[in-house]
Amino acid sequence: MLGGSGFLGNALYRELLPYFNTHATFYTDNATFESNFKFHQWDLESEDVSILLEQVKPNVIVSALRGSFDAQVHQHLSIIKYILKNPCKLIFLSSANVFDAFTNYPSYEYDKTLSESVYGRFKIKIENALLRLPNNKYNICRLPMVFGAKSPRLIELTEHYKNNVPFEVFPNVVINATTHKKLTQQLHYIINRNRKGVFHLGSKDLVHHDDLIQDICKELKFENPLLKSVYNSNEDRYLAVMPKDNLLPKNLQMTIQEVIKDSVIIS
Repeated sequence: MLGGSGFLGNALYRELLPYFNTHATFYTDNATFESNFKFHQWDLESEDVSILLEQVKPNVIVSALRGSFDAQVHQHLSIIKYILKNPCKLIFLSSANVFDAFTNYPSYEYDKTLSESVYGRFKIKIENALLRLPNNKYNICRLPMVFGAKSPRLIELTEHYKNNVPFEVFPNVVINATTHKKLTQQLHYIINRNRKGVFHLGSKDLVHHDDLIQDICKELKFENPLLKSVYNSNEDRYLAVMPKDNLLPKNLQMTIQEVIKDSVIIS
């Protein structure tokens, strides 16, 4: 698990640990991670990942990295060299932003990618390198906005509410969403069943961004939250990764209503 100290990486580590011999990386000094022999301190920008891979010898590599885009591209090219020589595969967590140049409709697994953002183009660069590999050597898992109890987005929304600070919403942006809880279950299934190819791990229905945030605020019983509407265009703009070709079992599919229900922060 590359990026095991991040929010999603750590959630996936905890999901997989009871079932697999799971290792993870972290960067910043942390006594808890340092005392856990399954965690490996690793610097994305100065240490080549191949050394760590030769040490751990993984069957499945999950990349949930954050940090310098150039360094991430370099490390993923090293991972590709490793998996071509060894019996293992890479699961790359990508983003809906690989489609952010297409605004008129949601995107499906095998649609052409095109991005206007630096972040989206960086993800596409790694995706394109993976798509040249044999199908059994990779999964590209594209994620929409991730919510869920104690997720960074929910914490940010709660802090804005407590401090009476406006939270930005986008009334003309149509999205789908997920929660870290459902996402980790989906990735567990993909690993366990050795599923191949590209997956869109978002809800099977769509919602306007402002409606979703308002409904989450109602679920959290926030009274009169301050929401600042931001309009980037006059027309509805889609930023949604919808599943169609590689569907997961029904119990692993998700609706927007479930995203809202799962976003109650438990203290």
